Amino acid sequence: MTLPSPLSAAALPGLRDVQHIVHPRSIVIVGASADPRSFGGFVQGNLERFGYSGVLHLVSRSSEEINGRPCVKAVDELPEGIDLAVLAIPESGVLGTVKALAARRCKAAVLFASGYAEAGEEGQHKQAELARVAQEAGILLVGPNCMGFTNLAAGIPVTFEPLTARAPETRPGVGVVAQSGFMAANLRDAYLGRGVPVTTVFSTGNEVSVCVEDVLAALIGDAQTRVITVYVEQIRRPQLFLQLAAKARAAGKPLVLLMPGRSARAREAAQSHTGALAGDHATATALLQREAVVVVDSLDELLDTTAVLLRYPQPPAGGTAFMTGSGAMKNIALDFADDLGLDLPELSPATVDQLTAMLPAYAVAENPLDYTTIGIRQPGLIGELLLTMLDDVRIGSIVLAIPVGPVMAQRDKAEHIVPAIAKATKPAVLVLTGDSSPVEPFFMDAIAASGVPLFRSADRAMRALRRVAQYGEALQRAARAQTAAALAIPLPGTVPPNGIFAEYQGKAWLAQAGLAVPQGALAVTADEAVAVARRIGFPVVLKAQASELPHKSDVGGVLVGLADEAALRAGWDQLFASVKHHRPELVLDGALVEAMGPRGLELVVGAKRDADWGPVVLVGLGGIWIEALKDVRLIPADMAEEDIAIELTRLKAAVVLQGIRGAAAVDVPAIARVVAQVGAQMRANPNITEIDINPLVAYPLGSAVPVLALDALVVAKAESPLQ
Repeated sequence: MTLPSPLSAAALPGLRDVQHIVHPRSIVIVGASADPRSFGGFVQGNLERFGYSGVLHLVSRSSEEINGRPCVKAVDELPEGIDLAVLAIPESGVLGTVKALAARRCKAAVLFASGYAEAGEEGQHKQAELARVAQEAGILLVGPNCMGFTNLAAGIPVTFEPLTARAPETRPGVGVVAQSGFMAANLRDAYLGRGVPVTTVFSTGNEVSVCVEDVLAALIGDAQTRVITVYVEQIRRPQLFLQLAAKARAAGKPLVLLMPGRSARAREAAQSHTGALAGDHATATALLQREAVVVVDSLDELLDTTAVLLRYPQPPAGGTAFMTGSGAMKNIALDFADDLGLDLPELSPATVDQLTAMLPAYAVAENPLDYTTIGIRQPGLIGELLLTMLDDVRIGSIVLAIPVGPVMAQRDKAEHIVPAIAKATKPAVLVLTGDSSPVEPFFMDAIAASGVPLFRSADRAMRALRRVAQYGEALQRAARAQTAAALAIPLPGTVPPNGIFAEYQGKAWLAQAGLAVPQGALAVTADEAVAVARRIGFPVVLKAQASELPHKSDVGGVLVGLADEAALRAGWDQLFASVKHHRPELVLDGALVEAMGPRGLELVVGAKRDADWGPVVLVGLGGIWIEALKDVRLIPADMAEEDIAIELTRLKAAVVLQGIRGAAAVDVPAIARVVAQVGAQMRANPNITEIDINPLVAYPLGSAVPVLALDALVVAKAESPLQ
């Protein structure tokens, strides 16, 4: 990592500048030891092997000098103003040492010790006290419970893991930040093992002061870092993280993130591991993806997607092509692409003509392409076929899956195929089938020199390209959201004391936002109910109304199909008696009289405001479907209508929207408009915490009223009435 970073603490409120940490001019090892296998010995050995050029101080109670370097006995013997201290000492001595370092005006410290928030309640108290002391002293702490960091671009390894010396990295590369020290080291080794250049590897541990966000800001501002890999178990400052993700997006730096916590057991494990309290994973994922963060599901995807995006940071427009010399592999690719949702588009007619002229008569020019055995006789032709497919405007990336083959075949591939793939300006990856079958060194050297992403699994290659495609799609969605987003006009109204709107209040409020609701009105007497019914027409629905009664059906508070005045009056008495029986303390505002809506397709549209992440909107099939299938999409509150319509097509039961078994297709754009309106209201009114429209009934295309909100729940903070 190189100086300077434009994302300083002044750029975004709450950021801490870590440049003097990752690029320290002076370092002190507190707990230095002549034992080369001690933590202090490992750190000193690393710095000396890598040729650290700054000033190195040692504090040791037992040694006068180590490796020819003089030691002092105590921190108070150090000069003032050291950039970075490395605390290779037990937890029992940390607090006093931090205070002593602060007195010597040390700017920051790396703390390896465990026994803090990850160790239960007592450890949490220790960490809180450590944080308080560090903040009062004005010293930044990395850790505790971390493995430190390595600035590979500058050759500064501040970690207790013994590392093999290497020259400073000069190529554009990957920046790694992880809360887990093991994962930081694992990612570093995996990338270096693939020949992927790495600029910085940073382990933040329990994050008593320096957090992932602080390191992320520095990596975004670092000219040498092209792609950023993040492993987190909790994002402690979600809004700041989202702001930084937006900056990474604007800077054209892909940010690839793995965040366990989809399962309840994973959330519990994260809590015991780092002392983190996991948030709502689905909400976090939706909002991270809104900023084009590539959220992956596995470690393999994290490694693979990062490697491809480093080689091809500009995301592709178009689908994926698949090339192989095997009909069996072609069929497997078709099935797997369908499982992934990876688009394998048809080739354009011009490309088909070009390929047909190049292929033998028995080969079919299509995607996926089986070029048969022609590559054995003409190895150079495979590269020509690949570049021809990539020239197709419908193709944005390509996978070439070929066997390793005997030595002669490997020589052909190294000399003819690899150079052709290296010319690709769109993402192109090479798969050598045969699992762990050996590859000749000259072939591996040719691949490494070309920079072509190499896989030994077609499945992994296709997963990575799907993530790359999703990155491109997310960039386009973000641009459309910025263009389409307009703040909704705050609507008049008063929040009831408990913060929950009664249904009639919620519907009136939503109607002002442009949502269609059934004709009707609140009645406080049976005579008023009859008058409303005469005006709107029978049959009608009668619903008990009170802000304290969000679930009316549970107490017999909903009657449907009241066909005439007599039925309505009888229903009035029945409804009030039933509510009184179940909730004798409740005073109703009255009853809502509404026209019976025609039958249609029931959906649910809801929104919630996460206290940390902000608002998201949910849409899916309602009625029994939401209980049986949980078939919903969770999306950002500012998504453009056209993208909401695309999300609707990704429902498991999306075919129902298009009409099935004689049912007519419903008005999908009208549904998308409602979702967008709900999202707009969540953004415009920060005191609204929840909106639930269930059911939203959708009607066939061409209907005068395409959608109708039959029931609605709106919840707001009681202390913050709408303005």
